[in-house]
Amino acid sequence: MVRLKARCVRTNKLFFPCFVSFLDGCGACVYVCRYLLCEVCVSQRSKLQLLEEKAIFQAVKSAVAKAHGEYGAALFSIGSKVTYLNAYTGVVMLRFRKAFYQLLWSALPFINSIGPQGRKVPCFFNCIYVGGTIKTCQKFLVRYDRQQLYRMLPHCKTGAEKQEVRRAVQTCSHSFYKATQQEDDDDDDDDGGEEGEEEETIVL
Repeated sequence: MVRLKARCVRTNKLFFPCFVSFLDGCGACVYVCRYLLCEVCVSQRSKLQLLEEKAIFQAVKSAVAKAHGEYGAALFSIGSKVTYLNAYTGVVMLRFRKAFYQLLWSALPFINSIGPQGRKVPCFFNCIYVGGTIKTCQKFLVRYDRQQLYRMLPHCKTGAEKQEVRRAVQTCSHSFYKATQQEDDDDDDDDGGEEGEEEETIVL
């Protein structure tokens, strides 16, 4: 058995000499991520200003432990992170490892409040998109914001309000064009995946 394992290691190094030697030299581990875009839904939108990344991280961590116990908490501790928070729109981006992101995703419905005792904000999470890179999530978010703005037009009461919404839509369109024209090497966080699927690879 020992000889067989030794031969397997040699075979891996034979086919992937640069990759394995790099990992052996720096002790790094490589894994693929998934990013979840979620809306934090609250009864009063003014309370969104009270949200903080640390509080959201703790709320998700507690929900995972509640739903999946110590096993889920252990998985959550590996590479999970709150990568983005917009306190004005309530949009949050969560990063999980691809190998078990669905398990962690299933715990989000258990979140009913965010924040410490005395400052808790009642809320719930609504997942609107799952992407393989930060860039794909950004592109979706631009399209999503445009849709939300278009839905606001029928509710505008004055011409000035309609003009303001149209101006915001044009701004989103310009941002979306710039995002689609951006070079891959302009974003250090993004990396192409296999079979045409965009994925991000994290090296630790």
